[in-house]
Amino acid sequence: MSIGDDESFPARIHPVKLFDVAKSEGRPLYVSAPMVRYSKLPFRLLVQSYGCDLTYTPMMLAQEYTRSAPARSSDFSTSRHEGPLIAQFAATNATDFVRASTLISPWVNGVDLNCGCPQSWAIKEGIGCALLAPRNRELVASIVRAARLALGGGKSVSVKIRVSKDLRETVQLLRAVEQAGADYVTVHARTREQRSSTPPIYAALPTVMAATSLPVVFNGDVDSVATAAEVHAKYGVQGVMSARPLQENPALFAGFESTPRECVERFVRFAVRDGLRFELVVRHLVDMMGGLASKKERAQIMGCTDLIELIDWLEEKGFIGPSRDA
Repeated sequence: MSIGDDESFPARIHPVKLFDVAKSEGRPLYVSAPMVRYSKLPFRLLVQSYGCDLTYTPMMLAQEYTRSAPARSSDFSTSRHEGPLIAQFAATNATDFVRASTLISPWVNGVDLNCGCPQSWAIKEGIGCALLAPRNRELVASIVRAARLALGGGKSVSVKIRVSKDLRETVQLLRAVEQAGADYVTVHARTREQRSSTPPIYAALPTVMAATSLPVVFNGDVDSVATAAEVHAKYGVQGVMSARPLQENPALFAGFESTPRECVERFVRFAVRDGLRFELVVRHLVDMMGGLASKKERAQIMGCTDLIELIDWLEEKGFIGPSRDA
């Protein structure tokens, strides 16, 4: 289903209200991270079906999104089945961010400015972690301020950052985006130099929490409901965001320790119904089936040449079937 066919989506709830709902249930808000290539519609629907409260699109380049209709079509799709959704953009100026945000706003619940992508190409282009530099603090604030003015109060405006080696810089940035009108912030508790294989800097969280009155979503190795609850209880973060662990176990927020078998069929049905490039279907299945299929079987999945062959293989191996209700 293409965007524009139905006026009943996105779910008519402001993301900030979701924090209140989660709080009333004694838990943090469960959030799926913006993942390059991975955070497409079928995967978002999958994690939503397993208790994820809020999902993100992959990071999109605001300038390209506004200039190119093919880019918009490739980067974003949604459907009447989708729950609360945030569109994340990378931008170097307020004009591009506001234009992209305005274009996409009818189909999402909020927009987010990426200030956390550590890839060298992004930093070279002046986006992502490049915006964490103290010299860009007012630029970030101006982008938030302009988006807040353009979108009004019906949509959320947020920022996703990494922590700086000098936490005073992080504090100043948090205060700047709060004053500019941000609704909440997501803090990936690693520096721009840290690899994802290194532990998050939990020691930075007390400083982060003291620096802002905005809801804070913590990002960094949230691999179970137990981990989410622990970080929530210990540091008072109002939300938790998961990336790679959710990719490997889309049912994580429903309390599953590993991917349940029926999750495979559910994902395939979403991918067939809502569309996903075949290579991404394969990549998702290989990632999520680490505990369900052997190394040899996952290699066989990667060896499939099209969706029909893949579905036949999954049926033959008993991972999906007409009797399974997804």
